[in-house]
Amino acid sequence: MVIVNMFQLGHIKLKWRLLVFPHCWMIADCRTSHAQLAGENGHPANSVAHNLAKYAATHGIAKQRFISDDESNRLPKVLTVTQELFSGFSIADFYPGLEWINSVTGLKKKLLKNLSDLRSVCDEIISEHMNRNKTVGSGGGHIPVPEREDFVDVLLRVQKAGDLEVPITDDNLKALVLDMFVAGTDTTSATLEWTFTELSRHPDIMKKAQEEVRNAVGPKGLVEINHLPQLNYMRAVMKETFRIHPPVPLLVPRESMEDCKIDGYDIPAKTRVLINTYDIGRDPSSWSNPHEFKPERFMVESGGRDIDVKGHQDFDLLPFGGGRRGCPGYSFALATIELTLARLMYHFDWSMPVGVRAEDVNLDEIFGLATRKKTALVLVPTINEDYICDIQGQGQ
Repeated sequence: MVIVNMFQLGHIKLKWRLLVFPHCWMIADCRTSHAQLAGENGHPANSVAHNLAKYAATHGIAKQRFISDDESNRLPKVLTVTQELFSGFSIADFYPGLEWINSVTGLKKKLLKNLSDLRSVCDEIISEHMNRNKTVGSGGGHIPVPEREDFVDVLLRVQKAGDLEVPITDDNLKALVLDMFVAGTDTTSATLEWTFTELSRHPDIMKKAQEEVRNAVGPKGLVEINHLPQLNYMRAVMKETFRIHPPVPLLVPRESMEDCKIDGYDIPAKTRVLINTYDIGRDPSSWSNPHEFKPERFMVESGGRDIDVKGHQDFDLLPFGGGRRGCPGYSFALATIELTLARLMYHFDWSMPVGVRAEDVNLDEIFGLATRKKTALVLVPTINEDYICDIQGQGQ
């Protein structure tokens, strides 16, 4: 509730340029390695989405570069281990009485070590921000507002101000930062991968979305945050991806607070409840032709519905959950996904590798922190020189 209230009250107004810089860096990197990216055999789109999402998220949260050759940068390695452990199997999740098996298999030891590593990295990041802010300040004893704040800067400033109804403790602050790092990367990259999977299977939809982005920005431009409200069709593509491929199909488990009855079933208090958003998004009573990828269903001018994905009013589409336990970082996630998708479509033309047809694209899934493709999507990106701007000097 603390973080949700902060978003609602306008305390968190991250500088959108923090999302712009990672994409400038990644696009420059793609241009440099164009020879490797655009061969006949293609390039795994999942690695592009994965790196972009993690770079944007870590840079926006704490100005940390996920993609780094610096051995002292522990964050990428720790997050990778965390996501591997999240996606692993634990029998204690289904039979709590057998939790002791985790000690025998060594899983408990790995979990405790990873938790210790996460806390250590988090402490380093927060301490670095506090020391940097003291240097920026004038010695007045308060935390100044840096020229460009990231998520950690804002949390420290709001904590110091003390104007929230529920104060942020040091433990709260660490937990919020860890939640953003762990939950804000894998889910975003999975959504981008599934979006490009569906676009590659439906080249007419890809062309329409690409034309919308390029018409909004114009030639030799750079997609900025202010362009996003004009991209209605691209937003519909994103919503349709959320519907068919929800990044977290069962959301975060809930627990009933008291005894209740639903559709004739008695639900005791303290029962673990899972919300099946996968089936909700494919329910024929809510969606016509539910297995068809059709972004127009979210376009009012095409006879569709303008559904809110935030879970406040429309419960037919719940990629971020809903209510008080909904995802607090949905606005950050939406901005990251929309900007990444728009830039990749603006600067590059995408095609299937030689000999691969749209119907050959595999849709099998694997379970993890987020539901990902079992087989990597391979596409051939070609730089379109009409839509490449000089991004030197954009900064990072």
